[in-house]
Formats: sequence, C-alpha cells, structure tokens
Amino acid sequence: MKHVMILILVLVASQVLQAQTADEIIDKAENLLQGKTSRGTYEMNVVTPEYERSMKMEYWWDGENDKALIKTIAPVKEAGNKWLKIGNEMWNYLRTTETTIKIPPSMMLQSWNGSDFTNDDLARESDVSDDYTHKLLQEEKIHGEDCWKIASTPKPDAPVVWGKLYTWVRKADYLPAIVQYYDEKGTLVRYMVYSDYKTMDDRKIPAKWTMYNKVKEGHKTEFIIDKVDFNADIPDRIFSFRELERGN
Repeated sequence: MKHVMILILVLVASQVLQAQTADEIIDKAENLLQGKTSRGTYEMNVVTPEYERSMKMEYWWDGENDKALIKTIAPVKEAGNKWLKIGNEMWNYLRTTETTIKIPPSMMLQSWNGSDFTNDDLARESDVSDDYTHKLLQEEKIHGEDCWKIASTPKPDAPVVWGKLYTWVRKADYLPAIVQYYDEKGTLVRYMVYSDYKTMDDRKIPAKWTMYNKVKEGHKTEFIIDKVDFNADIPDRIFSFRELERGN
C-alpha cells in the first residue's frame, strides 16, 4: 500500500510539473516575440492563385496596456490607412475618405486587410496564455530542430474562436517553429510557419512568419520583419484617435 501511495504521489507531481512547464514554455515564447512593448516595420505579402499583393507597414505595440497602432506606409495609394486596437476593440481609418470605422463584433472573424489573418487575431493576439490550458505532449524535430509539441485547449467560457492549438517550440531558444489552428470540429483551418531566425535589437527572433490557409487552397500571407525595437518607450498618445486620424 505504501508503494502504491508513493507511485500516485510521483505521478501527480509529474503531471503538475508538466503543466507548469508547458505554461512556462508558451509564456517564454510569447515574451521573446513581443517584449513588454515593441515598434518596427514589416512587409506583408498576400499570395493567392489569382494575384499577389505587397504592403509595407509600421507598427507600435504596448502589451502591458493591450494597445496597438498599425499604419500602412506603402504602396502610395494605401499609405496612411491605420488600425487602432485598444483591448478587444479595433478601429480602421481610411485616408482617402478620411473616415474612421469601428470594427463590429460581427466582423471580427473576417479577413484583416485582405490577408489570411482575421480582425480577431489583432484584437485578441495577447490572450493565448490566459485563455488556453497548455499541455506538453511530446518532443519532435521540426526543420532539423528539437522542439516541444504543446496542445492548447480553450478554458471554459474563454472568448476564443479556436477549438485547439498545437504549437512546436524550439528547445534551443524557446522560439516558435509552427502553430496549427483547429476549429471546434477538429478541422485544421490554418497554420503558421516561422523561419529566417536572426538577431534584431540584440534578440534572436524569426524574421519571417508565413500563415498558410487550409480553407482557401493556394492562399498564404507572409510577414517579413524589417526592423524591430523591443521594450521601447512609446508615448501613450500614439494609441489615440488623434494619432489614428492624423492622416499621414
């Protein structure tokens, strides 16, 4: 009986340790990608069987206060269009018509700016740690790198759209390698592949993020980071309607 009790205690302790480890891995991977704040520029390429579209954007992000501002700087015809995110709410400013539109809840799952990302991705991007329960499944090699495979299941009543996430995190540097997104029926809807790992602002990060759409064959969106500053001092006025509608 004594040996049985010891075995049970060891198994329970192992499960707790495993859960804590999965949470820590996800938290560390997210923090390495974002920092407390960040600002920079990136190129976004939308690829479909019919056309390709490229844009260059500048962004400011404040993770502690859950705010972000994104501005299109190229091509010229779209320069000045902006998106402001405060908490779970988001607004879009169109420079040509000088109008500001609040994104309603009914549009949160629609495409953001013609890409394979949704408005909800921007509005809820920092909730992965809080809204999901993480479990370490196994170890696998991805692109030659030893990775942890982690399953993330939504917590009850969590305001999320995905039924399950699978994330592969590189053991060597805690950076993500792949994230798969499944709907509530267990169907793989899309997946993100991280690549081109390089050092920016004294921090190693994946400079290329590619989202592959499994619903629309041949559709994908690439983010290529040009420049990023982590933990930068960003004035709060950046995340204001005055800045959103400044028109430049």
